[in-house]
Amino acid sequence: MNIKSIPTHKLKTSSQKFRLEMMKTFSLLILLLVCQSTYAQVLLDADGPGDTYQLITSVLAPGHNPIETPDCNHQAFGDHIDEVFDDALNANVFRFHIHTSPDNDRCINLDRQRNEIKSYDKSPDNLLGVVGEKVVYKWKFKLSEGFQSSPNFTHLHQLKSVGGSLASMPMYTLTTRKGSPDRLELRYAETDSQITLTQTAIAPFIGTWLSVTETIQYGTTGTYEIKIERRSDGEVLLDYTNPSIVNWRAGADFVRPKWGIYRSLDNDQDLRDEAVLFANFSVEEVETVSSENPVINDVATIFSNPVDHILSIKNIDPKINLLQVFSLDGRQMMEQSIATKTEIQLGVASFPQGTYILNLKGEGLNQSKLFLVF
Repeated sequence: MNIKSIPTHKLKTSSQKFRLEMMKTFSLLILLLVCQSTYAQVLLDADGPGDTYQLITSVLAPGHNPIETPDCNHQAFGDHIDEVFDDALNANVFRFHIHTSPDNDRCINLDRQRNEIKSYDKSPDNLLGVVGEKVVYKWKFKLSEGFQSSPNFTHLHQLKSVGGSLASMPMYTLTTRKGSPDRLELRYAETDSQITLTQTAIAPFIGTWLSVTETIQYGTTGTYEIKIERRSDGEVLLDYTNPSIVNWRAGADFVRPKWGIYRSLDNDQDLRDEAVLFANFSVEEVETVSSENPVINDVATIFSNPVDHILSIKNIDPKINLLQVFSLDGRQMMEQSIATKTEIQLGVASFPQGTYILNLKGEGLNQSKLFLVF
């Protein structure tokens, strides 16, 4: 990133000079810690009771609907996702409710129940996994004491391929299952049938906060790793790595994450009303080099960075046809078609002060840059 100097005589006060220097320093830190290794990181953290659906939507799919709840058939209960303060984390967390009756799957399927959040085709691009990207998903969750699983499925997390003939089958699923003993399973489907990659007794996971780190390289020759640690003592309760696995399907457009509770009602006598806690969702795209996503040259140059009113973008690759701007929390601030333009100026005077992600896309090209608004 090129931080262009601004003559100090144009700054009216010493506080403005100080602010600019601080922003330059912050920008350089962002460059060193983020830009060299990642495209973007999106965070979703609970901020306290009230407006929970609005908070989730503002991060996962601004202006759209990334929440799938049974509210339609259980309006008397109210929102099935809310926020509470958790003493163990000393922070606000999300609470996902599910009831054996009358909750179902969004008034669509009556043999199962769903209370999940997701990214999807209305979400910012940095929440959608594509070929060649390496993505790190992190989150925390807690299953309450006495947690009961269906013998069929009780899903807590999925990575689901979108587009193509295999879209209905999740690629990776973290699910719990009643058995002898009850267990936590990691399921995988290369095509239209699932296998269990690893499983373990669920007892050590109950009644305690767990930290999950899931790393995936998307592609037909991909990699996958998931680690679940107990926060109280750091013990690793589940650890699976596969250095060569198929993580892409023919005809797919992207892969999206889902979190929540999605369980079968075929054996509802085995279930009870549950409240599963989640916290600190993070989606981080890591820049990678692969045969499916080779290194590309710089597709454009940013001028006047930091910027207060106009961001100038020059030397734009002719293949670039779409420009997007995102905030660091994943909100899309702007989208503009720029077909065949080699130079463009963006008005950013209305943007709040801070760091933003400029995403430039075209046939076979997808490159992100950071810029600063002061």
